[in-house]
Amino acid sequence: RVRRRQKDGGQYRKLGDQGRQHTVSEDGLLFQVNFEDYLDTGLFLDHRLTRRRIRELAQGRRFLNLFCYTASASVHAAAGGAATTLSVDLSRTYLDWGRRNLARNGFDGDAHQLAQADCIRWLAEAAAAPRGPRFDLIFLDPPTFSNSARMEGVLDIQRDHPVLVRQCLALLAPGGVLVFSTNAQRFELDPTLGEGCEVRDTSRETIPFDFRRNPKIHRCFELRPR
Repeated sequence: RVRRRQKDGGQYRKLGDQGRQHTVSEDGLLFQVNFEDYLDTGLFLDHRLTRRRIRELAQGRRFLNLFCYTASASVHAAAGGAATTLSVDLSRTYLDWGRRNLARNGFDGDAHQLAQADCIRWLAEAAAAPRGPRFDLIFLDPPTFSNSARMEGVLDIQRDHPVLVRQCLALLAPGGVLVFSTNAQRFELDPTLGEGCEVRDTSRETIPFDFRRNPKIHRCFELRPR
């Protein structure tokens, strides 16, 4: 795979129609990948250690996975003992893929839900609801930029991340943790997010050894409301 600038969700658009699924193992868990039909294979390799960290944090927690893609982080959370998982994405194709990933690892019960929705709208409505859902662990990994016709508005993660992060923080139960990640190459976290919130930059410790030639492959933060 070659890294390239994408437009309008191009990384998710089909390049072929071979339909061949392969099974790979990661930390003892099984995932379906597709090497022919999409630019992305179904498993973001630079997030291996991020998923492992989510698994470490998940015991007994209610887990929310936004922009969940194929729900690989939800599989790790479930394997780590999450009480419940909710995976939200706009793509039915990837939610079905995520459902297969969960089921392949034995996590296909009512405790592990998937929802098709525009994550930006879903998050805004949930955060504004006076008695909205509450979670103990949230993974927020939005695209760097999106102007998908199926999504309301245009997402620019550098411009929009303060609002998204604050809305996620509003959904956290006491003692909860937000794991926020982005692949934006020139990303700078809004310093005002540190007001009333403990912020830890975990970028270096979540970049696998095979990506360390490019320390900007992703940025990752853990945020805990004080």
